[in-house]
Amino acid sequence: MPKQVYVAMSADMVHPGHLNILRKAAELGEVTVGLLTDQAIASYKRLPFMTYEHRREVMENLKAVSRVVPQTTLDYVANLKSLKPDFLVHGDDWQTGVQQQTRARAIVALAQWGGKLVEVPYTPGISSTALHAAMKEVGTTPDLRLKQLRRLLNARPLLRFLDIHNALSGLIIENTHVDTPGGRREFDGMWGSSLTDSTAKGKPDIEAVDVSARMTTLNEVLEVTTKPIIYDADTGGQSEHFVFTVRTLERLGVSAAIIEDKTGLKKNSLFGTDVPQTQDSIENFCAKISAGKNAQATSDFMIIARIESLILQRGMDDARARAKAYLDSGADGIMIHSRQKTPDEIFEFCRWYATLENKKTLVVVPSSYNSVTEEALQAHGVNIVIYANQLLRSAYPAMVTTARSILAHQRSAECDAQMMPISEILGLIPGTK
Repeated sequence: MPKQVYVAMSADMVHPGHLNILRKAAELGEVTVGLLTDQAIASYKRLPFMTYEHRREVMENLKAVSRVVPQTTLDYVANLKSLKPDFLVHGDDWQTGVQQQTRARAIVALAQWGGKLVEVPYTPGISSTALHAAMKEVGTTPDLRLKQLRRLLNARPLLRFLDIHNALSGLIIENTHVDTPGGRREFDGMWGSSLTDSTAKGKPDIEAVDVSARMTTLNEVLEVTTKPIIYDADTGGQSEHFVFTVRTLERLGVSAAIIEDKTGLKKNSLFGTDVPQTQDSIENFCAKISAGKNAQATSDFMIIARIESLILQRGMDDARARAKAYLDSGADGIMIHSRQKTPDEIFEFCRWYATLENKKTLVVVPSSYNSVTEEALQAHGVNIVIYANQLLRSAYPAMVTTARSILAHQRSAECDAQMMPISEILGLIPGTK
């Protein structure tokens, strides 16, 4: 009976380094590839370009591979104990850095049945990071981008989205990250906010910017980014008009639209009852959701219903009744909104929502109750957190400060310390270098 060999891989982009490891593994015996699932990969870095099914198909058709099994975590121990291979083969690049502890646990597990770790020297000149950067330069397609949101929701317990108002803000969301002990942390996608789009154009947030102008902004962002976009469709307008908006968004590759259950001249929700705002009837809004869902060409696009009951002080019972009705009418998720300074009423809704049999994606926008942590939101079952206007709100005071400094000093030298070097901002723009 041949010796059993285990190799764990993401295999999103198979390159000569991967093939070298598999070739060495095949020399030792029969190779089982533990293919990391989307969930395992997304727990520490960006979602892979290819789905698990596509990556598995590639692996299964390589000569050196005998079979492929899922590896659902970054840690190898569970699969090693299940398979008890004679050898674990891995590149030697995990001897230091964040994978060092994973390596140590694998060695302890192998020792229980006399298994051995075989490490293959790193293949020089090959970098998965560089290949992924090159793929980002190439960009994406509407079809791939459209599917990303549902893939991410299946891979991660909580997604974070940040507001866009032009292509540059999209590039910031696309490229900004921080490295933590638990892996790289970044934004999962972009929020196409009507507030930030209209404000950037110097117009009030009352649906004064028409859909065509909104689409122009989206197209500018889509041209230079790859992450999924959730579009703020305000009230959605008339049902007949919303149908065309859905078709346009889907064709562009936007992943979802959120519509709010209000009628008449749209006013920003954070005004609450300080300005006249009228909530749509449950029957009419359900009909609008159904019309939008029936207009879709694919099953990937999502329509999420935004409930304004707590904003308009209609009470929790009204919010619950609407959530049930909207889900029954086909909504792919619920956004529950609040203008309170604490998340208490949001958490109350979340606890009730968790008991629903047909619950779907739950979205929150913690603009007023902004001291709440993502960890707390996740613990209450929230799937998407949207930071709805922070980029635009932080850009404006910085620009005002610069303008005042130039006026006060009659030169720009005093601003230099607060500004990004021109070389750095040019480096952010694709095709500049």
